[in-house]
Amino acid sequence: MPEGDTVWYTTRRLHEALAGRTLARTDFRVPQLATADLGGRAVLEVAPRGKHILMRVEGDVTIHSHLGMEGAWRVSTPGRRPRGGGGPAHQIRAVLTAGTSTATGYRLPLLELLRTAEESTALGHLGPDLLGPDWDLPEAERRLLADPGRPLVEALLDQRNLAGIGNVYAAELCFLAATSPWTPVGELPPPLLARLLAAAEKLLDANKDRLVRRTTRAPAGVDRDRTLWVYGRTRRPCHRCGTAVLAGSHGPPGRSRPVFYCPRCQPGPRPGEEAPPAR
Repeated sequence: MPEGDTVWYTTRRLHEALAGRTLARTDFRVPQLATADLGGRAVLEVAPRGKHILMRVEGDVTIHSHLGMEGAWRVSTPGRRPRGGGGPAHQIRAVLTAGTSTATGYRLPLLELLRTAEESTALGHLGPDLLGPDWDLPEAERRLLADPGRPLVEALLDQRNLAGIGNVYAAELCFLAATSPWTPVGELPPPLLARLLAAAEKLLDANKDRLVRRTTRAPAGVDRDRTLWVYGRTRRPCHRCGTAVLAGSHGPPGRSRPVFYCPRCQPGPRPGEEAPPAR
């Protein structure tokens, strides 16, 4: 599932393949870009911003994409298929060829062209980026606490508070904080919240260069069931206490998201319970 670390890894692959080369072909397969052609322009750089990918092209143009839940960019060269494939042709949203490399975007829920000088109009709402030069732990903490009654899992997922957290890390961080995902963020003691944000930065940084995400201390190459504490492990035993991991949901009806937790290791409110007011 694409989160900040996956986006960073994808962006690095795209930068290595395209940056410094001239686009020989661009094929955008979304209605609003059907007539766009950036052929003949050089790719200056490919940079991440939270869960967004910014391909900056000469002429003050940025190809802005977001992977959403299922999107992917794959890079191929003559005689070499992209690792992991990408999907059937009807799921392709963009094809960019520069030199001997071709970058293909699949199932991208967001694909648009921006003026590079105006990127902030689309991204200015984002909080500090966990993997970016703008990472600022105190500022992220301030933003999280601006709504102290909000459930921790929802506050972590809000990209306006900090950029780069998705469902996997939100569940794993709640486990590492030893608190229910539905605990109001203002109920966390300040030292714990600061440690949680430091852990988030450390985890994303550790995972940005590898394909298999690990939040536990499991060594490389072990069964994937050992690499995460709770995410996706419904009814399987908690790695810490052996209690069966449970699944719940959060968010408004129709847009709810799953969350996983250990009922023993993570005390606090549960789905459907009235959370105590934040102090």
